[in-house]
Amino acid sequence: MSVFIPVHDGQVEEGLFQALARLGPVIVPALQAASVVSSVSRYILFDHESSFNLDEIVQLLDQGADKVIVPLAWAKEVVGVLPFERVLLLLDVANASAVSEKVRNGVSGVLIRTTALDLDFIGSLSRFFTGSAIHVLPLETSAPPSPFTIRELRRSGAILALPSSLLTLSSSTSQRINIADAFAAPLVSDRADGLFPTVVSEDGKSLGLVYSSLESIKESILTGKGVYQSRKHGLWRKGESSGATQEVLGIRVDCDLDSLEFDVVQHGAGFCHLNTPSCFGQARGLAALQKTLQSRLESAPEGSYTQRLFKEPELLRAKIMEEADELCRAETQQEVAFEAADLFYFALTKCITSGVTLADIERSLDKKAKKITRRKGDAKPQWTEKTENVAGPSRLAPAPALAEDAPIRMRTYSLSAISPEERASLLRRPVLKSDEMIAKVKPIVEDVRKRGDAALLELTAKFDKAQLSTTVEFPPFAAESMQLDPPVREAIDVAYANIHKFHAAQAQNSTLVVETMPGVVCSRFARPIARVGLYVPGGTAILPSTALMLGVPAQVAGCKEIVLATPPRPDGTISPEVMYVAKLVGASAILKAGGGQAVAAMAYGTETVPKVDKIFGPGNQWVTAAKMLVQNDTDALVSIDMPAGPSEVLVIADSTANPAFVAADLLSQAEHGIDSQVVLVTVNLSDGQVAAIEREVDAQAHALSRVEILRQSVAKSLIVRTASPEEAIAFSNDYAPEHLIMHLEDASARVASVQNAGSVFVGPYTPESCGDYASGTNHTLPTNGYARQFSGVNTLSFQKHITSQEITADGLKGLGPVVATLADCEGLGAHANAVRIRLRAMQ
Repeated sequence: MSVFIPVHDGQVEEGLFQALARLGPVIVPALQAASVVSSVSRYILFDHESSFNLDEIVQLLDQGADKVIVPLAWAKEVVGVLPFERVLLLLDVANASAVSEKVRNGVSGVLIRTTALDLDFIGSLSRFFTGSAIHVLPLETSAPPSPFTIRELRRSGAILALPSSLLTLSSSTSQRINIADAFAAPLVSDRADGLFPTVVSEDGKSLGLVYSSLESIKESILTGKGVYQSRKHGLWRKGESSGATQEVLGIRVDCDLDSLEFDVVQHGAGFCHLNTPSCFGQARGLAALQKTLQSRLESAPEGSYTQRLFKEPELLRAKIMEEADELCRAETQQEVAFEAADLFYFALTKCITSGVTLADIERSLDKKAKKITRRKGDAKPQWTEKTENVAGPSRLAPAPALAEDAPIRMRTYSLSAISPEERASLLRRPVLKSDEMIAKVKPIVEDVRKRGDAALLELTAKFDKAQLSTTVEFPPFAAESMQLDPPVREAIDVAYANIHKFHAAQAQNSTLVVETMPGVVCSRFARPIARVGLYVPGGTAILPSTALMLGVPAQVAGCKEIVLATPPRPDGTISPEVMYVAKLVGASAILKAGGGQAVAAMAYGTETVPKVDKIFGPGNQWVTAAKMLVQNDTDALVSIDMPAGPSEVLVIADSTANPAFVAADLLSQAEHGIDSQVVLVTVNLSDGQVAAIEREVDAQAHALSRVEILRQSVAKSLIVRTASPEEAIAFSNDYAPEHLIMHLEDASARVASVQNAGSVFVGPYTPESCGDYASGTNHTLPTNGYARQFSGVNTLSFQKHITSQEITADGLKGLGPVVATLADCEGLGAHANAVRIRLRAMQ
């Protein structure tokens, strides 16, 4: 049981997170879930700009999250669907009474956000949620609660949720409380000496009974070492003299807050002073077998049967298969127990050979127990009497959930072995629920439209966690806001020059003049869109490349006002890289806001935010939905660049392709997010050549920091096997990828066959990353198949074209009768009259 539960708010000093993990679960916002190692006990908090996604929630639970914390608005979607013991409800104090009995019974507890820690009120809430775990998260985080408040809150039946920014490993101050002080605050000993009985256990097995003091508890929390209180000799640092030290994995209190349990890894001879693992006798069962096998691994005589089991994999495999078969054939209870014991023996031999312990197996079992997605009820073909068609799927199944140690690989299909319906399934992206997202973002957009800056400031504080006095910065921008390391500045300068050069060549500054018939001259000329808004995703991310890709063509096109919108960091500043690009492209204003509220501010204008005529830029579902909403509002009179979806790439590879290059290109897009999709289209590759690429994908993915994202996005992605370049390119044209990479012999000659793609990358030395940053082309491209009808952002995107015509008197004599006849045909007499009145004047 926890004394308090920490909330990972992104501000964690070095070593603090490891100490917090020893005290029980940690609340982790969903957006940070991928950055927290899976071995940490964690509750995932859904409190961000995101639509309800049951698959995402299930996936996090399957990956080992103890619980998810969902807002009240999602309750009807999860109650009765997810196990109640894995769900907590996120509530504000004001809506606590709105929880129905059905919802209360469908969750294991609540996390209540409150501005004030009113103990009486929280006590009444505990009675309202009888039988549920009550967690309380204070919204006022300028100072930590006192030990008295923690103690009284815990005694009232509630557990305090403490932001990590209020916790420290150092001594408690008025700004932060030492985590050991917070943990010890509610503990009360029922002994005269003030000590706490402490059970020490390893892998769920008791090693012995010791005693702890407040001093020893604090040292154990801070150091992660087993430290106790001897009743005779004072502070006892376990193993300090004997070498039988302990690594503390977890510390828990009992329900009365007067005794403890330490979960440890015991090193050396063992826990007991008699040099045995436990004070309660020798190990039995599997633990005893593990010890025996570990001893035999080291000392089995050369050439013995035991040593052969360890050194000859084929012999051990044969024994495991033999014992598994015998277990399957066993019928009586005695036979099943006997054969299962044999199978355990040889299976554990395999584990010991590979350095795997019972603790490792139990951790894997714990992960499996936490999964709520059930495995498909079948077996591999070789173990079933009725084999299935393995040439191709009868329908495209969803990507399976992957174990943490499973290879990271894509799903494979052969175009020659699947039906037309299945081929069509390969071309589909995940369904984007546009109507649902627009309904969710509409209140945000309306709030900004009606209340302007006031709404913008409130929403920025809520979603971006930044307290601002103004949302807009105007040039000249402060020099200190653009301080960059010289290599970064130089890289941005080179990218700017390349992008500017390519986009300047696209500009249409001349007038097209055509005399369609004698005396009738028609013209077409370009003019810049006067006011444009550029959305650059940001906040914790640094995306100067997007600022360049949007800002440079706007600058080249001659737009008079360039409003660059990007979410601020928690301290209210914008990343210096983006600030520097804003200066380079001549931004006339920087809007420090993100999400749907930034789109609304640019579409309608506020007291300080200039209104724009067209909005550009990628973003999450909220940004995309807001863009779609405002472009259809005649009050806004604003257009957008294009629909947007998750990032995607299609790579075509033949036998000349370097497997490492291909894998790197696939992963460069798959790392964007778990909803990214990458497709590899192979051209007449053998099984071995495809396997080489798959091995590279797995190896490179495991070496990257965003491996948890890759684990999910790659599992949803595809390998499509084709027989020829023509078949591969035809599939690509149907798919219409955002990025198309061609690892083909004579790739340049194949570009002429490309009909649908956002941008094409030709040959082995043209990684998509170059287009993303600095080759010169634009990286704001159509996704989700829209490359069939949309171009990527370019200079012409920031221009509009106006036509004109000038007709001489002689010209009207020739054209006028034609126009009058057509106007009469349509019954528009005034149109005909406008021509005839001139013709009569010339008679």
